[in-house]
Amino acid sequence: MEAIEDIVIVGAGLAGLATALGLYRKGVRSVVLESSEVLRAAGFAFTTWTNAWKALDALGIGDELRRHHIRLEGLAIYSASSGAITSKRPIKPSEGIEIRNVRRDLLLETLAKELPSDTIRYSSKVVLIEESGNLKVLHLADGSILKTKVLIGCDGVNSVVSRWLGLKKPSFAGRSATRGFTNFPDGHGFSPEFVQYFGEGFRAGTLPCDEKSIYWFFTWFSSSKDNEMEKDATKMRQFVITKMKEANVPQNFIEVVERSDMSGLVSSPLRFRWPLELLWGNVCKGNVTVAGDALHPMTPDLGQGGCSALEDGVVLARCLAEAFKEDNNEGAKEEHVRIRSGLEKYVAERKWRGFDLVTTAYVLGTLQQSDNPFISFLREKVLAGIMARTLIKKSYYDCGMI
Repeated sequence: MEAIEDIVIVGAGLAGLATALGLYRKGVRSVVLESSEVLRAAGFAFTTWTNAWKALDALGIGDELRRHHIRLEGLAIYSASSGAITSKRPIKPSEGIEIRNVRRDLLLETLAKELPSDTIRYSSKVVLIEESGNLKVLHLADGSILKTKVLIGCDGVNSVVSRWLGLKKPSFAGRSATRGFTNFPDGHGFSPEFVQYFGEGFRAGTLPCDEKSIYWFFTWFSSSKDNEMEKDATKMRQFVITKMKEANVPQNFIEVVERSDMSGLVSSPLRFRWPLELLWGNVCKGNVTVAGDALHPMTPDLGQGGCSALEDGVVLARCLAEAFKEDNNEGAKEEHVRIRSGLEKYVAERKWRGFDLVTTAYVLGTLQQSDNPFISFLREKVLAGIMARTLIKKSYYDCGMI
């Protein structure tokens, strides 16, 4: 039996759940299709900058998450070649800057528990999208069929919805990343700072989540020969440890990697969408659009991938909810026209933000990891401070309320 829904969101990640919760706050029902059997809440943490906290507050869950994560008090950048500090910036609450490192499982679970229990449908993988008048017809892997007035793809870098829109497959950035999570039962003793090491062909960093847990990352220029290693957590961890020991990375940093939970170790190639495609590509077609990594996959060098996905959810919910309001001032317009207008408004608001973040992240990543002697000199003498200021500047964005 075929069912018809107002709004179907593909993917129960940050963008998908944020959009669903934003719509729910506006009194609009949606259905989230998740291909896995359960919420994919395992894994690492991610940096939530000021702009992300504004989005989380708009969704009504900011204070709940703040209770579990410490506020970072500074940014510190070191040279991986010399071990010397190249930039250090304290962060005071009076500046209005808020940075915390949020555990991914807690964030997704908090988003999910705020939604009605029947919102997320697990084991629901979309394999084909067809059109039927103003409706989109979704064929699922289990043979069921779902029709919807609005289709939103929040299904990551390999998005089936992005492919349907005609967007190109995200490009390989020439680098890969390994991310891990380490628990210290008796406390880690690290200062509440975002610490990074640049140079020697890699970028590495640590961020405390709370007094007992630390998230760490390591990115490097990779090639096809690294594919097999990235699938083996033990080999991958040893690779990271060896690289850091060859450089001037302190032992307490290396110990974080050595003690990390092997089951939580994640390695993957870094991919991004060419920025001009955000301006000229079909990121919206009629009643279909995309958000999060399905829209603007970017390298992690700004720490804005997850933050911008939350922004997407707030803006998309705000723009789309207008089409379903019973007291809509444009009620005389047909519903599908209002839907298209809402999605176009969302795209107009988000495409330049995405263009800016994708471009800046790619440039920063290239500068941060380059082993060119001239760039290395500039990075340690001039660029480190500029890069630190850029991280903060990009977080001043306010996506607004729902």
